[in-house]
Amino acid sequence: MASKAIAPIEQPRGENKKKNLGVEGRNRKVLGDIGNLVINPADPHANEPKRITRNQLAAIAQAAEKNKMEQAPKPAEHEVIVISSDEEAEVKEKRPLKGRKLRDRSKINVRTFSSVLSARSKAAGRSVPNDLVMNIDATDKDNELAATEYIDDIYKFYKLSEDDCPVHDYMVSQPDINAKMRAILIDWLIEVHRKFELMPETFYLTLNIVDRFLSMKAVPRKELQLVGISSMLIASKYEEIWAPEVTDFVCISDNAYVREQVLVMEKTILGNLEWYLTVPTPYVFLVRYIKASTPSDEQMENMVNFLAELSMMHYVTVSSYSPSMIAASAVYAARSTLKRSPFWTDTLEHYTGYSEEQLRDCAELMVSFHSAAPENKLRAIYKKFCGTDRCTVALMAPAKNLSAES
Repeated sequence: MASKAIAPIEQPRGENKKKNLGVEGRNRKVLGDIGNLVINPADPHANEPKRITRNQLAAIAQAAEKNKMEQAPKPAEHEVIVISSDEEAEVKEKRPLKGRKLRDRSKINVRTFSSVLSARSKAAGRSVPNDLVMNIDATDKDNELAATEYIDDIYKFYKLSEDDCPVHDYMVSQPDINAKMRAILIDWLIEVHRKFELMPETFYLTLNIVDRFLSMKAVPRKELQLVGISSMLIASKYEEIWAPEVTDFVCISDNAYVREQVLVMEKTILGNLEWYLTVPTPYVFLVRYIKASTPSDEQMENMVNFLAELSMMHYVTVSSYSPSMIAASAVYAARSTLKRSPFWTDTLEHYTGYSEEQLRDCAELMVSFHSAAPENKLRAIYKKFCGTDRCTVALMAPAKNLSAES
């Protein structure tokens, strides 16, 4: 049916010829109405239209076009106006192009916004305060996932956004819980984290959610563990590819709560936090600062993580220091513990933004936690870093230069 609708209808040749002649005659008559007829009164055949062939029409049109071009005024010389930079505003340079070749656009000194940004980005990557500062991103320049062009700006943003969700001293507003109960909860969450084999990002985000929620709402003692597992459930959904299910958290809490309670608490926490989960935790800074602690090896990395996690279990640390300072102090205390000389370098000061004097108080606090860890009843973190897979860093002697005895 489609082919029949699209196929042209054939007409007899005679009919086509008559139709075309009729159209031609009508067109000529219409043209005559607009003055296409040449009238000469002396000519007896003046009223008869003169036949003009197509070649004659083409010749007439060509002659008219030629005459029009000859009478047209000569075009003025083209001019290029070069717009100067802001420092040279309203200065225009005119250069005639007649008899000259166009210059390469890349050689024209025109400063665009994109070129200025690119130049500043390259200059920022090369510029260092002195020769002692290493470019820790030099080896990642060909790694697109490292985002070396933006990494400095990203961490500047992290430092600025720390003030958006700080953890203040909230225990005064908690009538039913205290700092010791919080430490017991964190020690248990460490074991849950290891049992589920979750990412370190999940652990730090869990603690951040717990502390921020407790700073907003008073929680009964019997619901503190419920806040912990609900916070880890939220953090797992945010950070993990395969997050544990609600029933897993109910089971690991020895069925102290039912599934509906966990879901209600999850909704309550997210509502109070206004779904604000993209926050800079200490782990975000730890990754960057460990990289700046050159030379860095597995032992150094485990020692930094041990001191950072140990300090996060203590309420005094999270309520007194920002995440970036906790991370920088962990690196400083780890270098002191492992006797890496110097304890603080120009490279670390450049990338962390902290001097050795600024970090000393927090680092001394971490070393005191390290000294008390073997005798502490809450030993989940201590046992974790006593294993050979963690280079047994928890068994090393604390830093003497940062201990209370020094």
